[in-house]
Amino acid sequence: MLQKVLQLRSQQGRSVRVVREHYLRLDVPCRSALCRAGCPGDGKLLSDDVTHYVVPDWKVVQDYLEVLEFPELKGIIFMQTACQAVQHQKGRRQYNKLRNLVKDARHDCIVFANEFHQHSYRPREKGESMEKWQTRSIYNAAVWYYNHCLGQMPVVMVTEDEDAIRQYGNETEGVFVISFKNYLDNFWPDLKAAHELFDSIVQARHERETESQENNGKEYPEHLPMEILEAGIKSGRYIQGTLNVNKHRAQLEAFVRLQGFGSKETDLQSDILIYGARARNRAIHGDVVAVELLPSQEWKGRIVALCENETEDKAPADTTGDPMPTGKVVGIIQKNWRDYVVTFPSKEESQSQGRNAQKILVTPWDYRIPKIRISTQQAEALQEYRVVVRIDSWESNSVYPNGHFVRVLGRIGDLEGEIAAILVENSISVAPFSEIQMSEMPTSSSKNPWKVNPEEEKKRLDLRDTHLIFSIDPKGCEDVDDALSVRTLPNGNLELGVHIADVTYFVAANSYTDVEARARATTYYLADRRYDMLPAVLSADICSLLSGVDRYAVSVLWELERESYEILRVCYNKTIIRSAYKLVYEVAQGLLDGDTSVVDDIPELKDLDERTRKKKLDELVWAISKLTDIARHVRAKRDSCGALELEGVEIRQPLEVHETVAECMILANHWVAKKISENFPHQALLRQHPPPRQEFFTELRECASAKGFPIDTRSNKTLAESLDKADDPLDPLVNKLLRCMATHAMSNALYFSTGSCSEEEFHHYGLALDKYTHFTSPIRRYADIVVHRLLMAATLKETKDVKDKVLSNKDLEELCRHINNRNRAAQHAQKQSTELFQCTYFKDKTPETDERCIADGVIYSIRTNGVLVFVPRYGIKGAAYMKNKEGLVISCRGDRSCEWKPGSLQRFQNKITSTTTTGDSVTLSLFDHITVKILVQTSRSHADTIKLEIIRNAPYQTSATEVSQKNFNVVKSDLVKEVSQSAETTQHTQEKARVEVIEEEYRQYCQTKGPSLYQLLEEIRDLALLDVSADIRT
Repeated sequence: MLQKVLQLRSQQGRSVRVVREHYLRLDVPCRSALCRAGCPGDGKLLSDDVTHYVVPDWKVVQDYLEVLEFPELKGIIFMQTACQAVQHQKGRRQYNKLRNLVKDARHDCIVFANEFHQHSYRPREKGESMEKWQTRSIYNAAVWYYNHCLGQMPVVMVTEDEDAIRQYGNETEGVFVISFKNYLDNFWPDLKAAHELFDSIVQARHERETESQENNGKEYPEHLPMEILEAGIKSGRYIQGTLNVNKHRAQLEAFVRLQGFGSKETDLQSDILIYGARARNRAIHGDVVAVELLPSQEWKGRIVALCENETEDKAPADTTGDPMPTGKVVGIIQKNWRDYVVTFPSKEESQSQGRNAQKILVTPWDYRIPKIRISTQQAEALQEYRVVVRIDSWESNSVYPNGHFVRVLGRIGDLEGEIAAILVENSISVAPFSEIQMSEMPTSSSKNPWKVNPEEEKKRLDLRDTHLIFSIDPKGCEDVDDALSVRTLPNGNLELGVHIADVTYFVAANSYTDVEARARATTYYLADRRYDMLPAVLSADICSLLSGVDRYAVSVLWELERESYEILRVCYNKTIIRSAYKLVYEVAQGLLDGDTSVVDDIPELKDLDERTRKKKLDELVWAISKLTDIARHVRAKRDSCGALELEGVEIRQPLEVHETVAECMILANHWVAKKISENFPHQALLRQHPPPRQEFFTELRECASAKGFPIDTRSNKTLAESLDKADDPLDPLVNKLLRCMATHAMSNALYFSTGSCSEEEFHHYGLALDKYTHFTSPIRRYADIVVHRLLMAATLKETKDVKDKVLSNKDLEELCRHINNRNRAAQHAQKQSTELFQCTYFKDKTPETDERCIADGVIYSIRTNGVLVFVPRYGIKGAAYMKNKEGLVISCRGDRSCEWKPGSLQRFQNKITSTTTTGDSVTLSLFDHITVKILVQTSRSHADTIKLEIIRNAPYQTSATEVSQKNFNVVKSDLVKEVSQSAETTQHTQEKARVEVIEEEYRQYCQTKGPSLYQLLEEIRDLALLDVSADIRT
């Protein structure tokens, strides 16, 4: 045991001498597959299938971690000394990146705790600098590692310290000390992408070092020191929150969402407006910042005019709302920088930037991110590509942040390249599951299907012969993770069952598959594809509750009173089930309605004789009818407490069986939440939905009043009752749009640990339940996996593994933050991919002649220069301008068709009037139906967007029922199908004409020793819709 003496500084600024005990051991595992010394071999091991091990020095880990992330670089040993240097000098975000890299089974790297091993630890010598001691410690640990492995594997230490290279380069046979650039040049000469990334980082660092000498002027105020910020937040002078930039006015408007400010006197009821780039003071969207409020006479209002993501530095006159709290950023508490997709300037834009080929201003795909200055000599070659960059710094004397090039994604406009951009922008990693993860999976094939384990069978309640179990899902669903049952008990009461796939049996806590599922947190659903949280052998086979096969499940069984359906008893069991039917919603609804024609769509009944078929059909119809009765009762009970029925933008034909399944799942989630929170009051994962802030309901109340409907938002119960009454018998879309507005006003539902807040905050506002969680979809949600483990720990008699399954409150809080973040990313990616396909669908059509570009629209919001319109046929929301850039306004001819004329606009609360200079006027009111033309606004640097143009002040001449029900149900899937088919046609056409030799300018970006990245990109880009119109019209 040694003693470490640390000189720390207290919050008051006093120097404090701290003595800490430092224990040295001999049993610190080396984590190498070559070990012959008997080190513990559990967990991740360093491969022996490499030519050498590489040990990066602390400075290399700090500056070049992105290069070390290349999966081609194998056999990396991160010494504890280097990891601690990153933690202390680069901050939590960089340190977490390093931790995640080491945890990732796809990367061949480990951490060796060199400072705790008796033979590899080296104490710091008197007068030795911290940097020299760190390098010496890492070198000595590398020598120990080489000798520990008996010289079986050469060890290469890479460092940026030239003195260390001279001193240690030839000191130990088998241990080589070279520079990182030398290492890449000699060991990885063909890994061009790594070389480019290395050069980009070096150049960016050089630019940062020299920039202050070139420009001593201050563009922005300096950020206050952290100790001043912390004291100011505590006293209430400063307010802490997350910066959210308005993507429609990114140059002007940002808002700070409040986070636990300290002063009770700061009684703010709204977000804080940050107006202009200088007040934002180099904070980037997503950063946690400290804000100082401006005097109330300097407060401004938010912009209420429609805009097209323009870059004006001032707001148009008379377009701002009432003044709101306004402030300025005085410091950044946590930078939440990430990878950014950018576009290089075109040739014309490059010329306007000047002829300095080294410094280039690139434009991020996300409007909310400022332009980034990077150093590269490849700007011209990359002009037609989406590229990933990272921000390194933003100094006070620089107008723009500095960053560096990371990698190429794909050509601008290519379908696959644009989808890759969406994934990067949402920090979604969808690499294939690794070999080591797949090795943990059970085997199952058509010839050798998975079978129940006889030993496990003894531990479970067998429901295969006692319960009629079936699933009801959308068409084409593969990952069936829930099934239902209902039966009459011998005492005459009913038993309701919800059966959920037992994923945790196959995904052990902290296994490689579990770590990957935790990182993904959810299955990502895009418009044309999905990226699974779990390998397909689980999600689509062994854990999918398909009909006619035995499956492990976790079942919640309720005994219900025969007539009132009141719950008398509940039990939770690990079970074995065999689903009898895999039904789709439409078939189940048909059976519920007495439509016998749907029997032909039930494959499980096809090969039976007439008598058996009728008997089984009667049993199934009774079960569906009884489940629906129970669901109505459960729903009525929640309705009486204020449960809300809300809407998204998509309009689908409602089926009662949707409600039946949903209510059963909600009931299971509610009862599981009660069970786990009772047993683990401080460490259970629940889901809360806080009440919304009343000011968010302003637009909803104003819109409803336009139709004469009062909306009471004092509670969820009064809101639900108001929405039920706000029904226009002449236009069913009015109620749907009002419910959609109510949804938009809601707070987000979030996962949380029960130990992090009081029980009064557990409530779920939308569902009107005191406790709620997610238990019913463990195939596609990691939160459900955690809840399954909690439920098993709470109900099983065996308690051997309880500690492994139940996280501490602190760990669970961190996990909940991660899952909430990934859920938001999944929602954004799904929305953005849908918009991508919508734009691609309309992009090459001729709006003037193609009927599909003309549609009925409903006005749902009034702005100072136009209206917001909902297009039911496509589920599209968009802006329709009534005043164009030339200053002309909408005017109507005698047939109510529209044209542009000189004039002016006047906005009222529920309507907007356009008056021409000749005195003609036209008024558009909330919920008016108008005819719009659907256009695509293209952008080279950003995602394309849908633009609506009013062409007639009258409803579109098509039956509203036909548009909203018949067409919409098929439009979305057909839209995706047509886009994909057109992409495939283009691919086949271009494959015939493709030259065999890839252009040299592509080859230079090769990332692997095999096919180049650009060869892959060339294959991907064939999916682009270069001419979809010809295919669509056939």
